[in-house]
Amino acid sequence: MKAVAEIQVVPIGVGVSVRAEVRRAQEIIHESGLVVQEHSFGTNVEGDLDTILSVIARIHEVLHAEGVARLSTAVKLGTRVDKEPDLASKLR
Repeated sequence: MKAVAEIQVVPIGVGVSVRAEVRRAQEIIHESGLVVQEHSFGTNVEGDLDTILSVIARIHEVLHAEGVARLSTAVKLGTRVDKEPDLASKLR
């Protein structure tokens, strides 16, 4: 099933700047093959629902393995069955 989502990953307890951790999360998203649109407070993605969900899990696994003790992730997820959702149509 195709879906669109907004993903916002917030590392907690790593200091004032979370730039490196956010950049690492963005790398994982880009490696996934999803359609990606970054913005100042998150990342919009388009693709297979299972891929989106597995990317979120992978972000948590990788960042925890790399030393981030806490992560808070907000996800807005949209699916529909009457037509294929895509990010471009959201802007029209």
